[in-house]
Amino acid sequence: MQAMPWFNAGVLDRDDSAAQLAGVGARARDDARITDMVRTHHAFVWRSLLRLGVPSRSAEDAAQQVFLVAMRRLSEIAPGSEKSFLFGTALRVASDERRSAKNRELSGDLPDGADLGPSPEENADANQRRAILQSALLSMPLELRTVFVLFELEQMTKSEVSEVLGLPVGTAASRLRRARELFREALRRRGLSLKVES
Repeated sequence: MQAMPWFNAGVLDRDDSAAQLAGVGARARDDARITDMVRTHHAFVWRSLLRLGVPSRSAEDAAQQVFLVAMRRLSEIAPGSEKSFLFGTALRVASDERRSAKNRELSGDLPDGADLGPSPEENADANQRRAILQSALLSMPLELRTVFVLFELEQMTKSEVSEVLGLPVGTAASRLRRARELFREALRRRGLSLKVES
């Protein structure tokens, strides 16, 4: 029996249409997931970037980079681990941004005394507290600052911090103890004191 070309073509067309519809459905799910990720975690990513040393004038662009990486690698992000992935990406983006800022500063692209603190619209008292906090945080080594930020400022548990950073819980706890000591010392040097629970 001879094959009917129109029938075979019709099957292929139906298969192609089904594949296209499946692709559209997958893209819609991905779009919805990335939109939800941005809504849920944008503030966390933005704060993390600032606390990791990204200047406030560059924080929004850096946050956008974090979410672009997440969009490109969405299939690799297990449901429920979005925050961990975003923080790890923010660490890398912050590192790149600090290097770029240093290079711009060395090449004369930044004016002397460029504002690295919070936006000018915020009230003066809050600006001063944030500037002191930022300065104290930036005086800490990155591996200690990261644990401190996640536990003390983002209110994660020690087990969540260890999961986000891929560290044993004991290592995260010892880094947190050392970070708290350094934070207290940094505040003392600035003539302030703050009770940080041990």
